[in-house]
Amino acid sequence: MNRILMIIMAAGVVLGGTDRLLGNKYGYGDKFEEGFRLLGSTALSMAGMICLAPVLANVLGRIIVPLYQLIGADPAMFGSILAIDMGGYQLAEELAIDSRVGSYAGIVVSAIFGCTLVFTIPVGMGMIPTEDRPYFAKGIMLGLAAMPAGLLVGGIMAGLSLPECLIQNLPVFAAALLLLLGLWKIPDRMVRGFCILAGGIRILITVGLMLAAVEFLCGFRLLPGMAPLEDAMAVVASIGIVMLGSLPMAELFRRLLTKPFTRLGGKLDISPQCLTGMLIGLVSALPALAEYHNLDQKGKIALSAFLVSGASLLAAHMGFTLATEPELLSALVCGKLSGAAAAVILTAFLIK
Repeated sequence: MNRILMIIMAAGVVLGGTDRLLGNKYGYGDKFEEGFRLLGSTALSMAGMICLAPVLANVLGRIIVPLYQLIGADPAMFGSILAIDMGGYQLAEELAIDSRVGSYAGIVVSAIFGCTLVFTIPVGMGMIPTEDRPYFAKGIMLGLAAMPAGLLVGGIMAGLSLPECLIQNLPVFAAALLLLLGLWKIPDRMVRGFCILAGGIRILITVGLMLAAVEFLCGFRLLPGMAPLEDAMAVVASIGIVMLGSLPMAELFRRLLTKPFTRLGGKLDISPQCLTGMLIGLVSALPALAEYHNLDQKGKIALSAFLVSGASLLAAHMGFTLATEPELLSALVCGKLSGAAAAVILTAFLIK
């Protein structure tokens, strides 16, 4: 499966590059260029945290390792509180006792739970209109309720047994339950809390990038133990190469699936505009959230539920996985799509 996905990405590169040579006649050339245009924002969001990950693991490990071992879980699962491309993978790898669990936590769980915690919720709450926040929160709750489906499928695809997946995810399930209760009982306080969390992570990433850049330029090691900045930038460059192909292919799929989505939306009682937003969300949550206000109430709930597991699969997350753990690409894809599909089905049945 990994080989097939790589071939699809390569076909997207050819499609986008050819259209760029033709003067962007069909719109795929612009998507091809967008893959490189996103390199700057991608580096700003992750390079600093990648460099800081060994230091954070050393500091946090003294507390996290005994605590997680007490409940029978690998400390690597703590890394999944950060997004896969915001230091979650590196933190999980540094804390891991079992390398299999470290890879699973850093790739699959960070791409689902970590991304929701530190990106989708704070960014979504900041972007959407105030009057739409109750629908967004309700969708996030449904997405969290469906999230175990993606975590279990991804874990089995990553080589873990079902009992191992359940035990390792106990801290994640507990955190998701608290998050769900908070969104239900005190949504306004949760919004403020997530905005503070997002701001704190942004400060940490920026400080890490500054320290790593000073070390690269002058050789001054202001914080011992940091990973080299050039290693972080190599990961960013790999993501950009994948996006050269993934963005044109995502645009092709969006056009091909317009009519099938219309029929599927009728069966699920979900608007075609919402299903299109989900496909866009598979590439990036930002443009999907930018059109959030144009959806009906059920569409708003369904989209935010979908984004819990499905956000950014075809761009940053797939690119990061190919750059770090390509053998787990199928686990990432199957896990995120399973969780996203379960969230949409749950919304279709529960929300009228």
